[in-house]
Amino acid sequence: MKVLVSGYYGFGNTGDEAIALAITRELKKLGHTPVLLSQTPAETARLYGCQSVARMKPAALLPALVGANMVLSGGGGLLQDKTSRRTLSYYLAVIRLGRLLGKRVVVFNQSVGPLSVAGGKQVVAACAGLRLIVRDRGSLDTLRNLGLRGELGGDPALLLEPSAGLTRDPHRVIIAPRGDVTESLPALRRTVKRLRAQGRRVVALSFMPDHDDAAAKSLDADELLSTRDPQVALDAIAGSGFVIGVRLHALILAAAAGVPFCGVAYDPKISGFCHDAGAPIHSTQPDVDELVEQAYNRIIPDWAAIEDMKFRAMQSFAGLTE
Repeated sequence: MKVLVSGYYGFGNTGDEAIALAITRELKKLGHTPVLLSQTPAETARLYGCQSVARMKPAALLPALVGANMVLSGGGGLLQDKTSRRTLSYYLAVIRLGRLLGKRVVVFNQSVGPLSVAGGKQVVAACAGLRLIVRDRGSLDTLRNLGLRGELGGDPALLLEPSAGLTRDPHRVIIAPRGDVTESLPALRRTVKRLRAQGRRVVALSFMPDHDDAAAKSLDADELLSTRDPQVALDAIAGSGFVIGVRLHALILAAAAGVPFCGVAYDPKISGFCHDAGAPIHSTQPDVDELVEQAYNRIIPDWAAIEDMKFRAMQSFAGLTE
């Protein structure tokens, strides 16, 4: 079966690339042929060993839709209009085109919202009657408030595995900031200073180099790691003892690797994931004492809940042919 996958791929965001890597791997395991819509299709095809077409070129997008047996919208946080109305309009247009062409369309392991009133009406009009699989309970509530029925899955990146033979350093702390959440940076800088004074080695991890590098450098950590490669990010996290994440997928990759973590919730998707995972949640101006204590003591999340998330993510792939 040929499966067209719509997402925020090819923009150099390590979190979304982690989703792309996981989806292509899992679809291939099941004998399907993934086709990813991407901003940089040649690079995407090379990285993941799959077919890829230009997401914004109708001459490439329409034949890909015609030739697909199924369309997956997701993962990621696609159905929201906080970023821009055009973002929501694009992803809903792909859904509508798929339906118009008679394809099976599934909203797949993504989060839904935040949505304006107008945005919510657009989502209802485009998605009513579809199978809607979301990655957190907050998104289930959002769908329910819109009058739509959803089911709980899990972020595909939870299914990624670190490279073999890694050694974990419990005294290594990774902090993954976001360049546009500047209000968190003063507290994160103080946290780095405190942790270093306590003998911890702190790594600033830039998940989207063009966007996050300046923020990561400003933390004055022992090491700066800037990468677009999800496996590099996962392996760095797997070799650490604790993760403080403003980037959602720093937390998701920590969960995948079995590393304790806490989140700085600039967006409901952070608080939603941490809540479902039983992990500490902080505001965008976090209490430094709490951050340091959690990192130093390696406060653990609810690993049983995380295993449930992984199971649901796996089951959602297996259920695509049902």
